Amino acid sequence: MPDYQPRADYDPGTAVELFDDAKWAKSFASEPNGGNCVEVNLGNPGLVGVRDTKLTDSPVFVFDRGEWDAFLTAVKAGQFDLSG
Repeated sequence: MPDYQPRADYDPGTAVELFDDAKWAKSFASEPNGGNCVEVNLGNPGLVGVRDTKLTDSPVFVFDRGEWDAFLTAVKAGQFDLSG
């Protein structure tokens, strides 16, 4: 696997500026009381932003499309399921 080369200018504290504020979406499965939630923003072509709904000034984690697709594939395959 090739080494990941991080962007030198990436700052999770200011990455929110890459995304249109109106395009943040909370999961339909979010708890009604605003519990354990994240928001996703698909509004910047080629980038996906993820932030914590509960934190007013949440850092934004930025993924490119390939990284996001790999993450979704892993989630659907159960790779992150907690053993119960």
